[in-house]
Amino acid sequence: MPALSQKLVNRLVIAAFLLGFATLVGVGVSAGLVLQRNVAYTDLVSHTYQVQDAISRFRIMTERVETARRGYLLARDPSFFAVYDEAARDLPERLERLRALTADNPRQRENVAELHNLMARQLGSIRESVTVARAGGPAVADFATDDAVIATRRIRALTEQMADAEQRLLTERDEARRDVLNDLFRTLIAAGVLLALVGAGTVWTIVRFTRDLASSRDELRRLNEGLEDEVTARTADLQRANDEIQRFAYIVSHDLRSPLVNVMGFTSELEAAVKPLSGLIEKADAEVPELVSNDARLAVREDLPEAIGFIRTSTQKMDRLINAILRLSREGRRVLTPESIDTQRMLEGIADSLKHRSDAEGATIRIEPGLPNVVSDRLALEQIFSNLVENALKYLKPGRPGEIVVSGYAQHGRAVFEIQDNGRGIDAKDHERIFELFRRSGLRISPAKASVWPTCAPSATASAERCPCNPPLTRAPPSAFQCRSY
Repeated sequence: MPALSQKLVNRLVIAAFLLGFATLVGVGVSAGLVLQRNVAYTDLVSHTYQVQDAISRFRIMTERVETARRGYLLARDPSFFAVYDEAARDLPERLERLRALTADNPRQRENVAELHNLMARQLGSIRESVTVARAGGPAVADFATDDAVIATRRIRALTEQMADAEQRLLTERDEARRDVLNDLFRTLIAAGVLLALVGAGTVWTIVRFTRDLASSRDELRRLNEGLEDEVTARTADLQRANDEIQRFAYIVSHDLRSPLVNVMGFTSELEAAVKPLSGLIEKADAEVPELVSNDARLAVREDLPEAIGFIRTSTQKMDRLINAILRLSREGRRVLTPESIDTQRMLEGIADSLKHRSDAEGATIRIEPGLPNVVSDRLALEQIFSNLVENALKYLKPGRPGEIVVSGYAQHGRAVFEIQDNGRGIDAKDHERIFELFRRSGLRISPAKASVWPTCAPSATASAERCPCNPPLTRAPPSAFQCRSY
């Protein structure tokens, strides 16, 4: 899958999930608001029902008071008086409840105030007629013109008017509640449609992503199969290269060492032959000096020992080179054995083993405390640290007390070690070549050569005039040497 397409698919998937989440949040908030409004309207509807019930109960109670009075006045039955007396006591409580329920409606509060006046008028007239009747007086002459009856009729009409107003209010609130429910249903339907679209888009995106992922997986499997073949081929090439290195090491250790041993042996023979020649020259010099020429005397006493010394130095250098190649070959075959290593103790041991040499060189080796421990091959790690510290001792700057400091710290799961010294340093132009096999920074001369020409090294174009040796040469060096800075 191309990188741009992959990014687009990822963005679409994220956008789909975010849109779905936002839709759910929006639906939840909308549903909560709608439900809150629905609860409010439901409370209002319930309140209206309570007002209607209070109005109805108050009106029934006023009718009951009037009916009980008539029954008592007409039949003079005490039971009617008991009903009347109970209803008359309960009527003010009914009106007070109606007053409390209509406290939020200014128009109904006015009606309740008028009902209070009418109730007082009704109860006053009823008490007066009942008192006269209980005293044995005449009943009401005409109920049609009786003041209590008129008040009762007025109360009936006013309560019907109040009930009609509450019914209209109930209808409005019930319609509003249904509208809120319809809004909730519409919101849920819209949310469902949107969620269905988001779900379909998400499913489409995931299906496409899964298809592309399967295609990428198949492609990756094909690449892995090819990579395995390539790894196998390169492993075979590497094995062949290792075999060639082994053969090369064999050649070095046998075919090159054999002539080297012969050269070293014949050099010893030459060195042994120089002694009788030197004795012969000395004897001839003492007995018949005119038989020995200056060139023969110089050749036996200086040129031959010097040439033998150069040959021996070169063969020793070649021997060290062969041994280094063999060690390198053996290290390549050695199996590494990782183990937990206390690097603090290891480096302190290396410093102790080099103490005699460092004291002779006038140098100090300081191992900083707190070195991090590592898991590695002990032998390889000892070789690395030993070589670094020995190189620091080997290349000290003349005239300056050597100081070698080893420190280390842990960083991001890695152990970092630093070995610092105040030696002669490495020229910038040698920063790359020093990491090549058998290469080093700067120029060196052999000790045998330095004893005769302290600043000279091999070349084919040299003369005493062109060779700025210090101290100056008393004669021209052999043509195989030229002067270089040490």
